[in-house]
Amino acid sequence: MADPTPLSVVVLTKNEAGRVADCLRSVSWAGEILVVDDESADDTVRIAESLGARVLRRKMDIEGRHRNWAYAQTRHEWVLSLDADERVMPELAQEIQRLLGGGPPPYETYAIPRRNYIGTRWIRHGGWYPSAQMKLFKKSVFRWEETTVHPRAFASVPWGTLQHDLIHYSYRDRQDFVRKMDLQTTLEAQKWLADGRTVKLGKALWRTVDRFVRSYVMKRGFLDGGLGWFAAWMAGKYQWLSWRKYRSFKRAGSGQPAGGAPAMAPEIPRQAHTQPR
Repeated sequence: MADPTPLSVVVLTKNEAGRVADCLRSVSWAGEILVVDDESADDTVRIAESLGARVLRRKMDIEGRHRNWAYAQTRHEWVLSLDADERVMPELAQEIQRLLGGGPPPYETYAIPRRNYIGTRWIRHGGWYPSAQMKLFKKSVFRWEETTVHPRAFASVPWGTLQHDLIHYSYRDRQDFVRKMDLQTTLEAQKWLADGRTVKLGKALWRTVDRFVRSYVMKRGFLDGGLGWFAAWMAGKYQWLSWRKYRSFKRAGSGQPAGGAPAMAPEIPRQAHTQPR
């Protein structure tokens, strides 16, 4: 049997008993698998430990801070960062093993292309592919912006891009998409207020239309049929809902919607990056 690759895989989890096993099995070749669990109430921790993962428990506070803390706990300098809804396919695993097993790699950070799915459908257009994200890096040169939603990734060195894809089961179905977007737009609106932004109606309308047109027309989302239209519609709606919640919070003078309903945090964190598209 080949020696394990000197790589720490970090997987963030919360109530992922139904998906974490497939994720961990896809990286069984790594030298360390570290699961950082956000107080799961299901069998996530038991399943992870049964597959040989080291599990640490930490409540999610701020996404970027949570990720940075997780990377600091790893035993190896090189880190592959995953969520439980992501899978490393054999071709990508071989590429990473070759990269780290043949002397110093050309770069110290790498973006990995992703195949994003809604249900069982791979969304190939509308800006959803290749959607490369910073996933493989030396922890000493990489960090996340410590903000509540859509943190940016920062690296102090140039980066490369791997050739093979990561599988990302973004949403279980359309209802899952709608539910998660509701949670994320709440945090987006709170972030605008915390940053002291002034977002006017005209700008919100322009962003809403612009996101839809760019996704559906300019990035050819129409080639994905009805699901492409849905994805583009949701891209525009994200901007509109964020603005409506922003206005509601502002009128209430707090980080909660008018009427006192508590703001919610997302169940599964999403990512945004400062990197080439």
